[in-house]
Amino acid sequence: MLSLRKGRYAARFAKGDADIRAAQELRYLTFIASSGAAPREGARDADDFDAVCDHVLVEEVKTGRLVCCFRLLPLPRGTEIGRSYSAQYYNLSALEAFDGPMVEMGRFCIHPDYKDPDILRVAWGAMTRYVDEQGVEMLFGCSSFHGTETENYLDAFAMLKERHLAPKLWLPKVKAPNVFRFARRLRRKPDAKRAMLTMPPLLRTYLVMGGWVSDHAVVDRDLNTLHVFTGLEIRAIPPARQRLLRAAAG
Repeated sequence: MLSLRKGRYAARFAKGDADIRAAQELRYLTFIASSGAAPREGARDADDFDAVCDHVLVEEVKTGRLVCCFRLLPLPRGTEIGRSYSAQYYNLSALEAFDGPMVEMGRFCIHPDYKDPDILRVAWGAMTRYVDEQGVEMLFGCSSFHGTETENYLDAFAMLKERHLAPKLWLPKVKAPNVFRFARRLRRKPDAKRAMLTMPPLLRTYLVMGGWVSDHAVVDRDLNTLHVFTGLEIRAIPPARQRLLRAAAG
């Protein structure tokens, strides 16, 4: 059973309906209430995937306040990837050939009142422990940009095109009806500083570990986001970064 404490914060698995409801309420606060997304009944962000996922909660030890959460969907191999949340938006047929345990990380959010970088470190420490214990070989999910105006993120998308596209072997194909094909459309040289300033923190973390993205972004007007499919092969993480992650998980 996952249990990790570092400084002011501790991570654990959700234990029952009350914990999952708290995660759904934090997700609502983060993804819906403050983002311009379509309202949800009961002030909770909930869907059918909640029942089949493991939920990780990061809490402030002193107050018990939930400050971060995410959910994990373990898949024994690539042939199961059609069951994932991401498969609703991307044609992931190429990844069906991946012959190893995978896990989808989704609905990652940090309470908007908390800016402490240690929260992200504890979350990734918990994820690292989970990956090691389960023998996971690929981590994947959707990384979201706030809003649906592509013009706000052209440098970020140009950098993704230049440096971080998925290998052709695993490249997701278009499935969603509304997408921004940045790898085809952009011809600009990215401004690295502006790109990193507008890159979502979760995606930045994936990229420094050797992660890659789809060649297009899905325009999700329901959640008022642009998102890219993001994959990370565990064996591709640089050794120095692996040591840092395992130190956080220890």
